[in-house]
Amino acid sequence: MKAATLAIATLFVAPMSTTAASLPLAADLLILNAAVRTLDPAQPRAEALAVLGNRIVAVGRTADLRALAGPKTRVIDAAGRSLLPGFNDAHVHWLSGGFALTNVDLRDAASPAEFTRRIGEFAKTLPKGRWILGGDWDHEKFPGAPLPAKEWIDAVTPEHPVFVSRTDGHMALANSLALKLARITRDTPEPPGGVIVRDARGEPTGILKDAAMNLVEAVIPPRSWEEKLAAARAATEHAARLGVTSVQDMSADQDIGLYQFLLERGELKTRIYAVRSILSWETLAQTGVRAPFGNPWLRIGGLKGFADGSLGSSTALFFEPYADAPNTRGLLFDQMLPEGAMLRRVEAADRAGLHVMIHAIGDEANFRILELFREVAEKNGPRDRRFRIEHAQHLRPSEIPRFGKQGVVASMQPYHAADDGRWCDKRIGPARSRYTYAFRSLLDAGATLAFGSDWTVAPLNPMEGLKAAVTRQTLDGKHPDGWVPEEKITLEEAIRAYTVGSAYAEFQEHLKGTLTPGKLADLVLLDRDIFRINPTELDRVKVWLTVVDGNIVWESPDLRAARTR
Repeated sequence: MKAATLAIATLFVAPMSTTAASLPLAADLLILNAAVRTLDPAQPRAEALAVLGNRIVAVGRTADLRALAGPKTRVIDAAGRSLLPGFNDAHVHWLSGGFALTNVDLRDAASPAEFTRRIGEFAKTLPKGRWILGGDWDHEKFPGAPLPAKEWIDAVTPEHPVFVSRTDGHMALANSLALKLARITRDTPEPPGGVIVRDARGEPTGILKDAAMNLVEAVIPPRSWEEKLAAARAATEHAARLGVTSVQDMSADQDIGLYQFLLERGELKTRIYAVRSILSWETLAQTGVRAPFGNPWLRIGGLKGFADGSLGSSTALFFEPYADAPNTRGLLFDQMLPEGAMLRRVEAADRAGLHVMIHAIGDEANFRILELFREVAEKNGPRDRRFRIEHAQHLRPSEIPRFGKQGVVASMQPYHAADDGRWCDKRIGPARSRYTYAFRSLLDAGATLAFGSDWTVAPLNPMEGLKAAVTRQTLDGKHPDGWVPEEKITLEEAIRAYTVGSAYAEFQEHLKGTLTPGKLADLVLLDRDIFRINPTELDRVKVWLTVVDGNIVWESPDLRAARTR
């Protein structure tokens, strides 16, 4: 083992002029004739890449790297297809994603009748009394965009409590049985930071927003260990098929031990930065943990808080009222209450060396968090803290330069631009929409972009996110030249945000994010050269090979059928 380690180290420090023939060991994996985009400024493009153990050991020309092939080397001829660093999704809800793979799917339900039918059919597959969860519905797809009501589903779920979420996770529908179990009636007061939607008679319709959702969530039985384990396995398998080699789980909390269990058994195929709720900052601080703590597979030290809700639920906090709901500007999330509570929390967590990231959607929420981060940095003094705003969705022009100046990472999900762009103008008007998901403006102002999906709010597939960032076409096809086209970015910039930017956002840029000798062998081979196609076709691109830690964790049948030796 020591001799092998020494040999690998020799490869890492070999001068650039060293030829592959002079390197001391044969590679375990050799990919030739590829369109390699390393994202490393020192060597942006190449034709071939070699892996030894869990590291990249050489990147260069096919003619030079062929000499690294030994009798046990797996050699793949990429035939001009794209080879990229593995995608690092900077914002997921990992276990929820795993559960969603087996829950009722309402994401593309386009009418109330279809909504009802799917829930009724799913209920027939479950034993009596089992909760129906998940859903990810979007009422904007229904004619007239009505909010669902408990009456839509009560008749088809008399023996199953139902609590299905809107796709943004900030609003959910409960059926009458679930409301009864949660003891929600017309007399139930609204909790701070939440809304119980009521009909003209004052009766709950079943729709609960933000903090009000906690009333039902409190009575949902906890998932068993076996159920969680199955969900985590499903999630890591799903990620491997999509070329996602790292994720940053924004709702890990009690699930870290589960991920460790899979890691110890060699079943984890995805690196995880496990982020806890900022409400639990003292738990980490009291142990002396500083961020980031762990190993390249599983790390902790990140804390996520909330400033507001979401645009789709009309709970994102704006300076001005909603265009389609002039009686509200949105909601300040309950974690921000009473005034000053979040500031004290972030200041203490930051002083303890922990990594803070805050969800902010509306322009006022973003302003408040930038102000909060500025105040905390001034009080606690300079250090490499990498504060993050999750989503950074709606910004005023005055706030855009602050991301770069304050060193705040803009952790964004480009698919949301394609989704929300269908109806955003209706919610807040075109003037405020102009700086919605302002990728171009933020980059030009010196900000670091870290891209993710917000899975299960949006699909995990990075190719759909890349298409949204580059084309800004909306899902309804009504903006063929792009919705707010001024905010388009190039394909390379979008890939960089999904790799280099995401690695930086979790303090891991020294280990991953680029295809550089010495870095971890996390990479993805696609079924075509994506720089030679129309960007509108990006969502059709498939993953042929996913490598994590030097191991092939997904191989497409199409690749297995291709010539290998």
